[in-house]
Amino acid sequence: MTKNREIIHGYATFADGPQPTVEVNGKKYTAPRILIATGGVPTVPHENQIPEIIHGYATFADGPQPTVEVNGKKYTAPHILIATGGVPTVPHENQIPGASLGITSDGFFQLEDLPSRSVIVGAGYIAVEIAGILSALGSRTSLMIRHDKVLRNFDSLISSNCTEELENAGVEVLKFSQVKEVKKTPSGLELQVVTAVPGRKPTTTMIADVDCLLWAIGRDPNSKGLNLSKLGIQTDAKGHIIVDEFQNTNVKGIYAVGDVCGRALLTPVAIAAGRKLAHRLFECKEDSKLDYENIPTVVFSHPPIGTVGLTEGRYFKMKVVGIHMQGIGCDEMLQGFAVAVKMGATKADFDNTVAIHPTSSEELVTLR
Repeated sequence: MTKNREIIHGYATFADGPQPTVEVNGKKYTAPRILIATGGVPTVPHENQIPEIIHGYATFADGPQPTVEVNGKKYTAPHILIATGGVPTVPHENQIPGASLGITSDGFFQLEDLPSRSVIVGAGYIAVEIAGILSALGSRTSLMIRHDKVLRNFDSLISSNCTEELENAGVEVLKFSQVKEVKKTPSGLELQVVTAVPGRKPTTTMIADVDCLLWAIGRDPNSKGLNLSKLGIQTDAKGHIIVDEFQNTNVKGIYAVGDVCGRALLTPVAIAAGRKLAHRLFECKEDSKLDYENIPTVVFSHPPIGTVGLTEGRYFKMKVVGIHMQGIGCDEMLQGFAVAVKMGATKADFDNTVAIHPTSSEELVTLR
């Protein structure tokens, strides 16, 4: 917050005025834009403790300690946090001619009118949520996916059921399909679509009169232009900043949290990671770090989805790490199962073994 801005404590009510106006404690305030915080605004004891907001594009620069340059001015600090987030992925024009004619989730929130014909490309939670919203509002909506189900990284039962629910709600799910070209016509966008069902010859169709083509095919790290290579900050092949469990980059004094790291792309996760980092840096909590295991996730589909922990698919790929039994015959049963554990057998291997009935050992291959 810049020093020429004021934090006002009190209960705000909107009032008449030539531009946005609120009244707090009997005094009226006007501004082109007004932000109302409903709670959680800290008391500021001294104006020197008000953080300064610098508007511009930062790039890393040379300096004796971590340094960034904004609008020609250099700023140094013992700690610099990169929290630039991510941006929606849009296909390159050389991959799909006319791809730039579509919008992303950012553009979705800027729509002023309901599209009469919408095509959403993607199978993730953003695509599912937006397709559900547009369809529920009355837009004729198609959801284009490369495989036969949405949410393929979720539990298989959730994935199948969500796909079915979308279709039941009136969303046309175009399976095994991809956009190959987009053209602008007087009546809207025209999409050339290739459908390649496994075992069949690919077919090409056209979708005309599309008012809204929305790409929801993933997100890229917002790290371009930061000049990370100037300081040798390591990234992966996609540009995500590589950090350790404490959010440290490979350069001392530079940290990164959130979507720019490419892990658990959820706002609460970034907030939690930032808080843990602040506790470690400024409150002497040296072991403060975020546990990324078992992070709960919801999808605001119709009906909504909630998930936490291992999916069934991941569960069956895991090795059996221990077997514990008590009862008559356990001493004789254990030897063979010990060999299976030693060889790295998975739960799926156990389930695929035909049981010998009636025996006590069959219980270990029929557990569900």
